[in-house]
Amino acid sequence: MGNDQLSRRNFMKTSASVIALTAMSSKNIFAAGDEKIKIGLIGAGGRGTGAAINCLEASPDVEIVAMCDLFKDRVDGSLNRLKKDFADRVKVTPETTFTGFDGAQKVLDSGIDMVILACPPGFRPRHLEMAVNAGKHVFMEKPVATDPAGIRKVIAASKLAETKKLSIVAGTQRRHQKHYIDIIRQVEAGVIGEPVAGQCFWNGGELWHRGKEASWTEMEYQCRNWLYFTWLSGDHIVEQHVHNIDVCNWAMGGHPVKAYGMGGRQKRTDPKWGNIWDHFAIEFEYENGAKVMSMCRQSSGCSNRVSEYIVGTKGRIATNGSNGQILIDGKKTNFDGSPNPYVQEHKDLVASIKGGQYLNEGVRVAESTMTAILGRMSAYTGREIKFDWALNASKLELVPQNPVLGDLEERPVAIPGITKMI
Repeated sequence: MGNDQLSRRNFMKTSASVIALTAMSSKNIFAAGDEKIKIGLIGAGGRGTGAAINCLEASPDVEIVAMCDLFKDRVDGSLNRLKKDFADRVKVTPETTFTGFDGAQKVLDSGIDMVILACPPGFRPRHLEMAVNAGKHVFMEKPVATDPAGIRKVIAASKLAETKKLSIVAGTQRRHQKHYIDIIRQVEAGVIGEPVAGQCFWNGGELWHRGKEASWTEMEYQCRNWLYFTWLSGDHIVEQHVHNIDVCNWAMGGHPVKAYGMGGRQKRTDPKWGNIWDHFAIEFEYENGAKVMSMCRQSSGCSNRVSEYIVGTKGRIATNGSNGQILIDGKKTNFDGSPNPYVQEHKDLVASIKGGQYLNEGVRVAESTMTAILGRMSAYTGREIKFDWALNASKLELVPQNPVLGDLEERPVAIPGITKMI
């Protein structure tokens, strides 16, 4: 194991300790002052609204004061939902509700302290860059980009946030979930020995589709059905499977050095499904030679599996969203009973802001998102690809520089052996 890998593992240990400390001390920190944290919401769809609810549930010391989305019906629906249970702390007015591509900057200019970034992931790098430049603390949903160019922006913005003492917490909620923290702490302590292999899965069913209205432009259609366009979602290996990939990076102490993958589009072949695939299988190789097999699928009517497994020289772990276990010499130690991690991640963020011990998960989640992008790039092209090349040298940039709600070219479905590595 190289020095870089060791330093990553030490960093992960420190991060887990900080998370645990802020989680335990959050009540006292909240009680220390009466000042409210003013929050803006950028992206008022289902996940954005859910994140705003989780933030309001996490602390009485936050209030939502501004929000935006590309589309007015989304803003109206989200605002009505938030006011249903939190009318006293949702202080959004007609003057602080915005629509269109310039809505994000208007939210940032609305006197907020913190912003929730929940637009489709393709927009995340630019929005993070804007938020950090504006001096705002950030909660950003995963994944944090859809291409290497976006990842580079996220890393740069996250490093700038460190110098400005701004907190950045990401929506990889397993990092704030007690049984995951407890189990990975055991891995870091060497309880299972050196991790040498692993598996991770997000094999599930198909998700929603909004259809298409005659009045919509192509840009509006793609943004309303963003899951199915790689420039917006990153494909489901990035948008969804990043959770499990992130756990493997966490257990391995850093990102892989290369990926070799395959996949395809077997069931969702109708043009309405955009240009994404419906299944992937990726082999990730880490610096110490450990290999993790990653598998994801979105296909209804099949057996589902959403979990992670890590094998060490002395034992192994198995984790999923509700419980986990460590197995050593045939003896199992079980871990369960986690509080709601979607709320806990906001508790940790608020505690870090009010306590002055700023959490910054930006680079870490960027590396996990890049790992998922790396797997997709390998599968799309049919080529083995190195992480460092993809991050630092690839010229792949999917997101339009100056998007408008008009015409938009739909990119073709990737074909291994034909789609080029850029």
